[in-house]
This record gives sequence, structure tokens and C-alpha cells, in this order.
Amino acid sequence: MRGYEAVYRQSIEAPEEFWREAARGIDWDVAPDRIHEAGRWFPGARLNTCHNAVDRHVAAGRGDQDALIYDSPVTGTARRYTYRELLDQVSRTAGMLRGLGVETGDTVVIYMPMVPEAVIAMLACARLGAVHSVVFGGFAANELAVRIDHARPKVVLSASCGIEPTRLIAYKPLLDAALEQASHRPDHCVILQREQCRADLAEGRDLDWATAVGDAEPAECVSVAATDPLYILYTSGTTGVPKGVVRDNGGHAVALHWSMGNVYGAAPGEVYWAASDVGWVVGHSYIVYAPLLAGCTTVLYEGKPVGTPDPGAFWRVVSTYGVRTLFTAPTAFRAIKKEDPSGNFAKKYDLSGLRYLFLAGERLDPDTYHWASALLGIPVIDHWWQTETGWPIAANCVGIEELPLKAGSPTKPVPGWDVRILDREGNECPPGAEGAVTVRLPLPPGSLPTLYRDDDRFHESYLSRYPGHYLTGDGGYVDDDGYLFVMGRIDDVINVAGHRLSTGAIEEVVSAHPDVAECAVIGVADELKGELPVGFVVLKSGSERDPGDLQRELVALVRERIGPVAAFRKAVVVSRLPKTRSGKILRSTMRDIAAGAAYRVPSTIEDPAALTEIADAVKR
Repeated sequence: MRGYEAVYRQSIEAPEEFWREAARGIDWDVAPDRIHEAGRWFPGARLNTCHNAVDRHVAAGRGDQDALIYDSPVTGTARRYTYRELLDQVSRTAGMLRGLGVETGDTVVIYMPMVPEAVIAMLACARLGAVHSVVFGGFAANELAVRIDHARPKVVLSASCGIEPTRLIAYKPLLDAALEQASHRPDHCVILQREQCRADLAEGRDLDWATAVGDAEPAECVSVAATDPLYILYTSGTTGVPKGVVRDNGGHAVALHWSMGNVYGAAPGEVYWAASDVGWVVGHSYIVYAPLLAGCTTVLYEGKPVGTPDPGAFWRVVSTYGVRTLFTAPTAFRAIKKEDPSGNFAKKYDLSGLRYLFLAGERLDPDTYHWASALLGIPVIDHWWQTETGWPIAANCVGIEELPLKAGSPTKPVPGWDVRILDREGNECPPGAEGAVTVRLPLPPGSLPTLYRDDDRFHESYLSRYPGHYLTGDGGYVDDDGYLFVMGRIDDVINVAGHRLSTGAIEEVVSAHPDVAECAVIGVADELKGELPVGFVVLKSGSERDPGDLQRELVALVRERIGPVAAFRKAVVVSRLPKTRSGKILRSTMRDIAAGAAYRVPSTIEDPAALTEIADAVKR
């Protein structure tokens, strides 16, 4: 078995040979003879993604294996779907869509909570060669309207409500308001009625999901070009014209199938759980498509890491279903650590089957890394990627070779990703020197080929700054061992009296304090030094530190580990940090608040009231 260095070198030096071999893991209607051409992967080849995710496993005699486990602590229900049962539901839902006039190339907007029908809807679209665009359930009406106008769906698939730990969110009134605002009119809306809150249906436009699917004839898979789009996913925090990331069928299937075994070490038949949401890229890639492409059992969890009902929620799911690989966001573990710093809830469950914990979505601070490592006694693997890339850019590829872990690093570039650190002039930075993290073209299969109906914006946003390279928007460095360190968004670098400092590096120090559960450091304007860092910190549960004493300790800690040049003098204790529903801290919005500038409440925010709390803290 070849080690990481040999596999990585082949992927960079002989990419066509490398990806031709990887493509053998996929069933093709027309096998690829050309591997890469003009920025597109497997031109001329044909396949169906749904066939590869569902039908082929049934045909191979594994129809009785669990494909999907649905666990919903907010409703107190759980259900398992075998591959055969999933195939029946998907083919009938595809038949329902076909009966409503949906054809290959049409778009379908999916606006649903974390229920099995959301997964089934995505696969049903793929079955027909239709292009799905999942909009996170509960998005405000105006944000949904903008996406409907941009995607122009023939049909909208939705549900009567979503369920949060403390409230119901009625989706249908939001959908109705969005359709009133939108200029585009879908032919039909199909509504899944949930017993917790039933919706009123508009005669002639709206259909009941159960009735429509029950009356439908099953539809077979439609062969599509490898370069045809599978889905559109709008990136979070869009303003003005939406930025719709396009994913193609062929490259996506090859890359995601390859990643399950090689990056995550997951084998067919194993239970794999990505504790995310289908509205995000993690949900698309690692709740729905990758685990099913690989023949794993995937978990769909409608709940939270804490509060449904307690900080042991994740451990219950891992123990109950025999989860082998868990993938979630660092913010989820920071929430668990905040509520249960001693890890007592984990001790109530048998976690012996859990082999790996993968974390991504926010920078993994070393304190959380060490806490999770000590609690679980298994490899805790930070890895890094983006909505645009669709799968990891950097990771410890445990299916190839387990490399030594370094706190604060997502290890090394994943095969296929030619990562380069460039300075402002486009020169490659030496080891240890920070710069812009880029990827030398061509991007590997599975990454975005363009933005939906906006090729010019794709080039302007990602390719124009450094010709021949994809700009990730993150800053970082590579150390002498080839390990990548991603320090945060390029705009999270602040200039203190001429010294460029990463707020991520300061956050790393602040997070190491024993009383700090999580923090965000932002730069605020200063007449003398240009910018000064200010820390917003959330304390661990049970900590009752005097804010003045804590600030003095944090200032001393930053001075000791980074130096007086950081000029870190302010640390404000807050009850929580404003975040997106996927767990990303809204640092840019916090910067606007601290600067006294007008700001827009992001469409992806978990709770807008958190921004008011930050504004109050700034005033104090």
C-alpha cells in the first residue's frame, strides 16, 4: 500500500492517470475516454448520480443494508431506511416530479427541514437529471425569494414546518411570502405535512406530498453528461445577486466516492455521521452523496449538540447506531465543552466503536482539539474545505496513511489539491511565512466549474487575483514539514502600527485560557495604531470570573505568547457569539458593529438577537 507522499505526488504530477483510476469506482453509462479538457472533468462521459448512490447497491445484493438512519430528538422519532426502501421512495418521488413536468436540466428548489424527504428529494432530482437547489429551511422570505428568482425552479419542494428545540418554524407562510415577492412563478409547490404544524395549501398550485408521491409511478434513472450540473448551492451571506456554486455530476461522483475511503477511512457498510444540515455543503457532500456513493449507512440527525435534551446528545447517537466516523463543526464541540467541561455525559455511553472524529467549518482551536482528544482517546482530525470545493482541500488522509497530528493544522493537502502560499505579488512564500492560500489550477474533480449563470463573476472572484491559481480567500502558511496552517480569512488580518497580525493567532492564545469556552478577535479602528484587536469571549459553564481579572490575564497571555506588538488590551465577556446556522462566527458583521458602521443582518444567522448583545457589549 502506497503512503501519502507517493499518492499525493502522483495526483499532482500525473493527474489524468490518477483520476482515471479513481473513476473506476463509479458506474458509467458511457465510460470516460477523455479525463480533463478546458477546465472540465470527464467530458464525453455519461452517468447518473442517483444510480451510483442507490440503485447499484441494491443490484449488488445489498438492498437490505441500512442506507439512511433518521434520528429526531425534537420529535422523539427514529427510522431506518434500507437501500431497497430508499430506492422505492426516491423512484416514486422522481415519478411525482416527472408527472409535474420536471425534465432533465430543469431546476427544483428544496426548502425543507432535516427530514428523510429532504434527502429523498435531492436524490429524486438527480435521478431525473434535474438540478436541485437546497435553501436552508427557515430562511427569511426575502432571501428565499431572491434564490427562487435566480434558480427559476419549475417546482418547489417544502414542508409545513421545521422544529427547533424551543419553537416551531412554520415554513409555508415564509414560502407564500417569498412567492409573493418573487417575479418567477414555479408551476407547483409540494408540501410535506408534519403533524406538529399543518399548512394551508393553495388550490391549483400546492400539492400534498404524501398524496402526490403515493399516486406517482416510479421513474428510472436518466443518463446525463458528466459535465451536466447536479446542483446549485448558494453560498452563505450573499448580498445583491446570489452566488450560486455549481456542482457537476461526473467529477462530483468520482471525487466524493474517492474521498470516503481515502480521506475518512470509511468502508462500505459502516455507519458514517456528518452532524450538519442538508442546507450546507457538508450536508450535500457528506450526509447525502458521499456516504451513499460509497455504500455506507448515513445518519440524518434533526437536533442539536446540546439542548436536545443535553450535552450527551451526540454520544447517544454514536452509541445507539454504532457510528464509526463522526464529522461535525468545532463549534458543536465547543458547545458540548461549554456545557459539560468534564465530559461526564460521554461516560454514560459506549463509544468504543467510534474510530475517528473529523472537524471542519470553523478553525479548530488547539484547546478544543486537546479537550476532544483527551475525552475520546481517538484521532481528532481537523480538515479544511469550502462550499466552492465540495470536499476537503487539506486533511489527514487516514485511508492512505495516518500522519502525525499537529494542533492548529488540518495536516497536509489532500491528493489532487496543489496548494500554494502566495505573497501580494504572487510569489511563493517560504515555509513559515504567511500569505494567501491558493490552489494551482486545474482544480480537481468535484470542485466548482463555475457560478450559476455568472461565469464572469466566477473568474473575478476566484481566478483573477493570482493568474493560474484559485484564490481560497483564506490566509495561512506551510511549515517546514509541509503541514498547512489556515489562519482565517484574508480580511481577518489586521494592521497594528504597521505590523500585519492574524486575528486567528490571537484567538488561539485567548482560547487556551482555562475559563474561555470560545472567542472571536476582531480589529477595531484606532487613531494611533490604525487597528487594535478586541476579544469577545464566552466563558465555560460554571465559570464566574470577574471580567476585569479575566481581561488582565488574557492581555498578559497574549503579550507572553505573541508579544507587545499585538497591542491586545480589551477582552469583553459576552454570553454568546453571533453565528450562522452552520456554526461560523460572523466576524465581519462584528467588525461593522465595533466600527459603528451600518451592517446587514446576514440571512444565515442563527439568532439576530446575538448581534444586539454584541452591540451592547461594544458600548460597555
